[in-house]
Parts: sequence; C-alpha cells; structure tokens
Amino acid sequence: MTSSTPASTPPALVPPGNDEIDLRLLMEAIYLKYSYDFRDYTGASQKRRVTYALTQLGLSSVSALQEQVLREPTIFTRLLQYLTIPVSEMFRDPSYFLALRRQVVPVLHTYPSIKVWVAGCSTGEEVYSLAILLREEGLLDRSRIYATDINFASLDKARQGIFALDTLQKYTVNYQRAGGTRAFSDYYVAAYDAARFDPSLCANVIFADHSLATDSVFAETQLVSCRNVLIYFNRQLQDRALGLFHESLCHRGFLGLGSKESIDFSGYATRFDPLVRAERLFRKAS
Repeated sequence: MTSSTPASTPPALVPPGNDEIDLRLLMEAIYLKYSYDFRDYTGASQKRRVTYALTQLGLSSVSALQEQVLREPTIFTRLLQYLTIPVSEMFRDPSYFLALRRQVVPVLHTYPSIKVWVAGCSTGEEVYSLAILLREEGLLDRSRIYATDINFASLDKARQGIFALDTLQKYTVNYQRAGGTRAFSDYYVAAYDAARFDPSLCANVIFADHSLATDSVFAETQLVSCRNVLIYFNRQLQDRALGLFHESLCHRGFLGLGSKESIDFSGYATRFDPLVRAERLFRKAS
C-alpha cells in the first residue's frame, strides 16, 4: 500500500493593514491626478516621507492628506518636496569620482563628443561635481550633460548653482580626496551665506523633468550616473530604471550607482560587467 504525502498548505495571505491601504490609495491618487508615479517606491520610503509630510502640513491622517491633494494642487506641490527630499553633496563618496578619473575618463577621451546622464540629479551637487571633473580633464567643452529629476523645485535650485556656504568646507575636502587638481574656491564666488558656482560649468547642461517610473530614454549616452536613487525603489521599478540605463548607454558605456546599490539580483545582472565593484561602477556588457 502506497502512502501519500498530503499536499502542503499554501501560506495564508496576510491582508494589508489600514495604514498600508491608505498609503497605496494616496500614491494611486497622486498618479491619477498629477501623473507622478510613486507607486513602486518601497513601502518604508513612502511611509517615512508621508509621515514627515503630515507633520509639516499639520494634517492628522493619510486619508486627510489624500483629500487635500485631490482638492488643492498647491498642497500637492508642497507634498512633492517631501516625497522627493533632496539629499546630496558635492563629490559625495570621493573615491567614486576618483575611480571615474582613473577608469572612465581615459575612455571618454576617445569619443569626439560625450553625453552624460545624471538621473535623479536633485539640487545639482553631482552635476556640478561632474562638470568640474570633466573641465579638469579637458572634456567639458565637448560634453553635454543631461540632468534630470521629477522635482521641479530641485531642478530650479540646480540651475541656479547656489549652495550654502557652510557646506563648502566639506565639499572642499571631498573635492581634494576625489583627485581635484585646483583650488576648489576657483569654481565659486562667495557672498553672505551662499556660494554661487561658475555658470560656465553648466553651459552644456540640460536640466529636464524626467521620471524613471514613467518616461522613456531620450538620448544615447556614454556615462549614466544615478546614485542613491534606486534604494528608494522596489525591485520592479529598479529593473525598469536599469533597463532605461542599459538602453541609453552606447556600446560598452559606463554606469555609476550609489554606494549602497547593486545590480546583482536584478534582471540586468548579466548585462553589465563590474568595472570597479567597490565604487559601484559598471560597464555595459551587451
């Protein structure tokens, strides 16, 4: 007599709690009303930023926030600043920029013209960092930098190139550790409590609204730098973004990610070769 093993019972699905449902409804409402897609941002990121927004806006619940967002476009404009909190600094992770100088720049020199995409450029610190690096390497005049973000207020700040004076000491140290060849103060003029960076650094920069969640590729590039953005995305949205980068990059083009980001478990793990793994620098494999 043959004994049979009873089929294993599938684990019961745990229904989402009310807080999670409220967050999903808010993100869906934002997408339907304003076409900004935060639905595939991680739940932890959504919760943290919305909780902060509730405090700043003086609202007691996510459902109250949703009602305000649907009725008052000005409330959404304010909310957008909290959903895309800019966190950046010039020459952040100096060893990354040093690796660019040593491993990527020699190849960029072989191109008659260069296109760079800074995806999720926030308030522009990385854009100016790359512009300074390219100028020092004699490449800026034949480069075009596409600086994109979904936060129009951040893009406006990036265009201005004005940064708080109290950040300059740290930025200077970062610049020196990144292999800077001049005095960092050569690149800006200080006045009162702010520093304005040389506008010529951005003469070939195009600042543009672009969403990695909904928009498509717009140019062929030799270098894509998207740092500390994917950590806020779920796996599906990470794969979508990596797909855009792969499509945008030319044959054997370069991809730079943030220090806590990886492609190892993505759908594009085999489509990029590690160039400097410790610095999250990759090269398009196919």
